[in-house]
Amino acid sequence: MRTGLICKKLGMSRLYTDAGIHVPVTILHLDNCHVVSTKTKDKDGYSSVQLGVVNAKDKHISKPMKGHFKKNNAQPKVKLSEFRVSEENLLENGSELSASHFVDGQYIDASGISIGKGFAGAMKRHNFGGLRASHGVSISHRSHGSTGQNQDPGRVFKGKKMAGHMGATKVTIQNLKVVEVDTENNLLIIKGSVPGKKNSTIIIKDSIKKN
Repeated sequence: MRTGLICKKLGMSRLYTDAGIHVPVTILHLDNCHVVSTKTKDKDGYSSVQLGVVNAKDKHISKPMKGHFKKNNAQPKVKLSEFRVSEENLLENGSELSASHFVDGQYIDASGISIGKGFAGAMKRHNFGGLRASHGVSISHRSHGSTGQNQDPGRVFKGKKMAGHMGATKVTIQNLKVVEVDTENNLLIIKGSVPGKKNSTIIIKDSIKKN
C-alpha cells in the first residue's frame, strides 16, 4: 500500500484515440506536492505519510501549524492530507511527488466534495418519477407522494428518501482509468468525471479493487 496524491481539478476536456473514438476526460494538476511528515508503527502505532500542496504564506498559517511545519523542516502548505502506507513505502520528509507517481493505463480511486445543489426536490435528488400529469393531480406534480403507512407504525421511518439538501458531501468514484500522464506540466488526465467543482481539491489513490 503506497501513498496517494492531492490534486487540483482543472476541469473536463476530451481526447480522441487513434481509432477516432471520443473519450471525455478530467484534468488534474499537482502543485508542489511534498511530504510534510511521516508516522511509523513503532512510534505512532501505524505508518502513514502526510502530504501538503500549494505553498502558503506565513501570515495565513496558525501558530500550531507553524510549529508543525517547523518541527518537520517543511515549507508551509495550504492543504494537508494523510495517507496510510505500508512500512516499506514510507517517504522522507521534503520528498516531492509528481504526476509520474501514476502510470498510463493504471486504475485509481478519486475522492472529492461533490458540487452543492442546495435544497432539492425528490425528483432531482432521488430520481423519483413524480405524480401523474393529469387525472386528479393538481399543483403537486413533482412531489414525492406518501411517506408513511397507517396508525401503526404512525411515523416516517428514518432515512426515507425525501426532499432535502443535495450535494456538498464527500464522494468517492472507484476504478477510474489514467489515460495519460503529463510529467512536463505535472498533469494527470483521467477518463470520465471526478467529483467536485473546478479548482477543488481531489484525493487520488491506487484502486483498491483493481491492481
